[in-house]
Amino acid sequence: MTKDVLVSVSGLQTMGGESDNIEVITAGNYYQKNGRHYIIYDEVMEGFDGVIKNTIKVGPDCMDVIKHGIASVHMVFEKDKKRLTSYTTPMGEMMIGLNTRNIQVDEKEHALKVQVNYSLDINYEHVSECNIVVDVQSRDQAAIHLGN
Repeated sequence: MTKDVLVSVSGLQTMGGESDNIEVITAGNYYQKNGRHYIIYDEVMEGFDGVIKNTIKVGPDCMDVIKHGIASVHMVFEKDKKRLTSYTTPMGEMMIGLNTRNIQVDEKEHALKVQVNYSLDINYEHVSECNIVVDVQSRDQAAIHLGN
């Protein structure tokens, strides 16, 4: 995969029968080191000044999401493990628990797709069931698929 990539992060959060879909599509950078994939991109939080610097590290059966800036967190998704971490946002700090049920990594020559299924706790209370999909493509391949 090339260094210049198109990153799509989409999430589905289900709470009490209600579902909420979120998707971010942005340009990013990619590299591979010691058998792990690294995806780096910036994110803007609506209504706030500044950016969030994101680093996603993907291994064969785990994914780390590290955010620095106006929101900060280090989330670790590892199959059949529950992880607690502090999530700092402009609205305050909260303790989140991530109980990863499944993680699937699909690696291709010009693309990487990671799907994670997990439950989310906030301040020690179960909040929702979640699915996140990180889809990374070489920018030149993404342009071909979009017909540019």
